[in-house]
Amino acid sequence: MFADTPARPAFRFAAIVLAGVAYMIGTHWLMTRAHASPWDVVGVLTPMLVAIAIGAWRAGQHALGAIAALAVAGLCGQALAGVHVSPQVLYLAQHVGANLFLAFGFGSTLRRGHTALITTLAARVHRNALTPTMTVYTRKVTLAWTLYFVGMAIVSLALFALADFDTWAVFANLLTPLAVVLMFGAEYLLRYRLHPEFERTSVADAIRSYRHGKPPPAAAAPRDPPP
Repeated sequence: MFADTPARPAFRFAAIVLAGVAYMIGTHWLMTRAHASPWDVVGVLTPMLVAIAIGAWRAGQHALGAIAALAVAGLCGQALAGVHVSPQVLYLAQHVGANLFLAFGFGSTLRRGHTALITTLAARVHRNALTPTMTVYTRKVTLAWTLYFVGMAIVSLALFALADFDTWAVFANLLTPLAVVLMFGAEYLLRYRLHPEFERTSVADAIRSYRHGKPPPAAAAPRDPPP
């Protein structure tokens, strides 16, 4: 076995990005240019369902993982049977459902007595060294992401109802991931402008913290510096 060098996470991240770009382009082609086929929906939905199944199973949520796996089997079954389901409606359900699922995942952590999702991730990345001000900021970022995902679902529904399908497909497949990248970039710049006390971290650090699930031990959280 080769040792895990610092370059390997970068290669993994690049591979994930390239796979994501290939999936977006392939999905857009299936939606707008491929001949109608029962297998189109399988090609669009299966990668997302497989990712959910693997992630849920590794996180110990076996019921959710099993449901996602059964959904893949069901899609393949309907394709083998030659059943034509309106692909446009399913594509809409995929896009809106994914955004609402993420909105629920972020928003549910804003309930009283819970720790906001971004606060939890920041604590893992920064080894629990969050000041009260930083905690408030990360909670606001969690709210911002919640509203973002709700907004994307609303725009998706509006475009699907009011514009032609090709316009909606451009929004869903090409503009949506670009908007996520812009949201990340804007928040990154705002974070270090408003809170330069945040330790500089990379995307790979955040991914590793999310995968490991627990922050490394650290000293008690610092207090805000005196004004």
